[in-house]
Amino acid sequence: MMKKKTYFSVLAASAGCSLLLATCQQQQRPAQSTDSAPLFEGAISQPLVSHIYTADPSAHVFEGKIYVYPSHDIDAGTPENDNGDHFDMRDYHVFSMDSVGGEVTDHGVALKLEDIPWAGRQLWAPDAAYKNGKYYFYFPAKDKQDIFRIGVATSDKPYGPFVAEPEPIKGSFSMDPAVFTDTDGTSYLYFGGIWGGQLQRWASGEYDPQGSSTDLENDSLPALTPKMARLTDDMLQFAEAVRDIVILDENGRPLLTGDHDRRFFEGSWVHKYQGKYYLSYSTGDTHQLVYATGDSPYGPFTYQGVIMTPVIGWTTHHSIVEHGGRWWLFYHDTQLSGGKTHLRNIKATELRYDGDGKIVTIHPYGELSTQ
Repeated sequence: MMKKKTYFSVLAASAGCSLLLATCQQQQRPAQSTDSAPLFEGAISQPLVSHIYTADPSAHVFEGKIYVYPSHDIDAGTPENDNGDHFDMRDYHVFSMDSVGGEVTDHGVALKLEDIPWAGRQLWAPDAAYKNGKYYFYFPAKDKQDIFRIGVATSDKPYGPFVAEPEPIKGSFSMDPAVFTDTDGTSYLYFGGIWGGQLQRWASGEYDPQGSSTDLENDSLPALTPKMARLTDDMLQFAEAVRDIVILDENGRPLLTGDHDRRFFEGSWVHKYQGKYYLSYSTGDTHQLVYATGDSPYGPFTYQGVIMTPVIGWTTHHSIVEHGGRWWLFYHDTQLSGGKTHLRNIKATELRYDGDGKIVTIHPYGELSTQ
């Protein structure tokens, strides 16, 4: 088991690097520090967006284009802590492109905090879906009691603006919603995250504000799992009780809390390839994107391996989408801010499978990188 690192430590030390910020229409505009440039030598891709900070990219193909729904990082001046309070995001932008590598369009603010009646703070990683002639935008936020819930907003256009429902989804909790629509048209919402995502405080089935700040705090117990539920036909509520998504090791046993290299931390995503369901997620304090496969959207899923080795910056969060006959991994690092973990930038790179359907591991700074 790898020893836990401080929650927001930066993977590569970048002491002394500076970030120049300018204000334009009340948005903080990144300017990459030349002091940090050596950290990112060998980077396999460059930021898709450079005029604002972005993270947690959820990518989908709508109307023939790739639409990306990320978080919008800002430097809110909030001190760092293990709850992630300095990730104090307050609105969402939507981006589109005809293809990876093409021009990226910023469609502006799609939803902001003050327009969500139930929300108190922290608009974290979102996702989107299309059904019934409408676009649905799913997002986590802390409610007025500082408990993470998942909300939904709707629009007639993939880029919004989106209008939020007056209340969060009934029975929702934690963070990182991700929608998967199967080939039969059924849609499922996957969600959850430990530590700052509060999933460990729901271990008993009810929210415990005095619960663990990390995980189950017993390395020999099965690890906390991501959650999921089928969505109603109108995409606004859960159609069933929330279920656990069990992740198994190669011997068919659930991954354990102490297995930090493989156990779920946050950022689940589901896609389908050659009839198999792929559940991918972040391992958090070991900084990897990994995946497991199964025969049903409900799982169980069996762990398979690493999708991407660590990026520079504490968090790692992704999505996987097919477009133009190729598969793409959208992810983030901290290149624009020179390693500041709460000021990130979205990127994309091609994802490949071998002949057995296994994902070929991606090294974001080249295979010889020590990251």
